[in-house]
Amino acid sequence: MSTIATVKAAALAIPPELAEQARGYAAAATSPNTRRAYSRQWAAFDDWCRARGLVALPAAPATVALYASELAGLGRKVATIEQAMAAVSGAHAAAGHSSPRDAALRLVLKGIRRTVGVAQREAAPVLASHLRAMLTALPSSLAGVRDAALLLVGFAGAFRRSELVGREFRDIAFTADGLEVTLRRSKTDQEGRGRLVALPYSGSPELCPVRALRAWLDAASISAGPVFREVTRYAHVEVDGLTGRSLSRIVKKAAEAAGLDPSAFSGHSLRAGFVTQAKLKRKDEASIMRQTGHRSVTMVRKYDRRADLWRDNAAAGLLD
Repeated sequence: MSTIATVKAAALAIPPELAEQARGYAAAATSPNTRRAYSRQWAAFDDWCRARGLVALPAAPATVALYASELAGLGRKVATIEQAMAAVSGAHAAAGHSSPRDAALRLVLKGIRRTVGVAQREAAPVLASHLRAMLTALPSSLAGVRDAALLLVGFAGAFRRSELVGREFRDIAFTADGLEVTLRRSKTDQEGRGRLVALPYSGSPELCPVRALRAWLDAASISAGPVFREVTRYAHVEVDGLTGRSLSRIVKKAAEAAGLDPSAFSGHSLRAGFVTQAKLKRKDEASIMRQTGHRSVTMVRKYDRRADLWRDNAAAGLLD
């Protein structure tokens, strides 16, 4: 029997349930957020092609180049355009077609990067001074108690948005030294190896993430399920947890109440603030990476530029 015939026979012998299981594992190779983003991008490209009488699959490289150019003309960020291109390439690969990203398309994308620029607008970090102002401006309501815990735990743990809002009661443990938070899965740990993050008690009770979280859990009577939840205007604690969008809204609202520009901050500002503040305090990179979960020193060092703006600043004291 030839090799091709053997392979075909083996394929025919695969039970349907095993093939379905294999497809499930293949789908799990990327995160749900990535799959949803690619799905949206592919749908947008398919709609664009249909509206112009063009073939989306398999697409000619010139068609994809025109699409990328139109996205750039609409003011889309380079990162968004690159995601769209990845989605188109992924759809072609899944359908057994070669990628439309030929030399001409790569040249167009290079021109877009040079013209539009690859620098992304970064969220301003929430530094210690900002955090104090935000906490002072929070209301004494149940939602205010939650927001204080959310801000302090998010900052001290240097958590990503999904890591913070996705915490369950089973993931936290109060100890004599502080708080231990278990991350069962994260952006850089899609296989679910898990990671433990320690949050120590603060010498200032009003700035202590451990005490703040304990106060929120007690006030909301939470002993299972999501740690951080929506609170209605009637002080009712919902069953479902917060989302990344909810976190961003809470951070912006707290910034505005503190007299800061809310548009400059986002849910990522807490994590960015931790790294920047740690850099200003000259914490060593190994300890910072242990808290943030960064695997690359390069990713941590990207915060050096902002920290160095204020550390040993040549303008400091000149007009005193």
